[in-house]
Amino acid sequence: MMKNWLAAGAAALTVGMTSTIAQAQTTTVPGEQVGLAIGAPLPEGIYALNTFTYRRTDAPNSPDTAVNIPVLVWSTPLVPLGGRIELLVAPPTVFAFTRNAAGQNNKDISINVGTFVGGIWAFDLGGNFGVSLLGGVYLNELNGDRGSVCGLNGPVNSTLNFNGRVAAGLGGGCTPVLPQLSSNTYRMGVAGSYTGDGWNITGNITANFYDSPGRFGGTVGAAIGPIRLSDALNFDLTATKTFGNFEIGAVGYGTYNFDISQFSAAAGNRGRFALGGLVGYDFKVFKVQAYVARDVVTGAQYVSAGGRVRDNYSTDGWIRFIVPLYSPAPAASPIPAPLVRKY
Repeated sequence: MMKNWLAAGAAALTVGMTSTIAQAQTTTVPGEQVGLAIGAPLPEGIYALNTFTYRRTDAPNSPDTAVNIPVLVWSTPLVPLGGRIELLVAPPTVFAFTRNAAGQNNKDISINVGTFVGGIWAFDLGGNFGVSLLGGVYLNELNGDRGSVCGLNGPVNSTLNFNGRVAAGLGGGCTPVLPQLSSNTYRMGVAGSYTGDGWNITGNITANFYDSPGRFGGTVGAAIGPIRLSDALNFDLTATKTFGNFEIGAVGYGTYNFDISQFSAAAGNRGRFALGGLVGYDFKVFKVQAYVARDVVTGAQYVSAGGRVRDNYSTDGWIRFIVPLYSPAPAASPIPAPLVRKY
């Protein structure tokens, strides 16, 4: 049962969006797949999942950010070359909650980002080992409001600026809050899992590719101009153990940006890596996982009130629900014919 839950979550959570506005520019959320046996194939059926993450950085008055990811997964009966085909779709939503001091404007925002569509090809190698390949795309260019903010009498918060590029004169200021949404994001991934004896030991690498430079449409997009986007790699690592219905273990995740030059959306930020712990409980009809992680390395920085440049570490909290909606009934065993013998 535990392996099935883990694989279900693995399939669905390939669809997450960026979990912060001020972080490096990767579209796929670093950490969205930890705690899941990404390499294990799903049993045939339909699964619903929801993952929510909330993030706070150390920079004073920087916005808290959150992402909600509802997902529908169809693990098909197709097994070409022995690998299960799993299809998935999800429309993530990103939130920002400003924390300005008293006397300054505060505004909470939400952005419905482009729907993710994709598929996984997962193989059971035997001996409790599995591997999977993923391919898909975030259809950001089909979304009419892809993360620009205007009419706020200036940007929401200094951390919302895109390298200082705010389009003035358009309702008091405009800025691309999520610059990666100026392009579709093309995603590829490879994962391996071991799920024997109640263990989940999994490593996963996810690549994001962009049509760079990207653009926003309309008057705002014309004022902002082209946006240079960095291809990126995410790393998700899991080592957990199941004891009855309980699960406990360690997780780690991070991202690496290839282009951190001055005009990149990831300017000056090579990436981050976080470590944390996970707990889970299997209620049989659904499963819950929760985990918390803290950066141990980060390329993000901020300037303190005293004028010092400091590393902008962040803390992430996550909760995940996995619910199987349908599985085909097992084939009925044939009724044995009566045995008639003559003596």
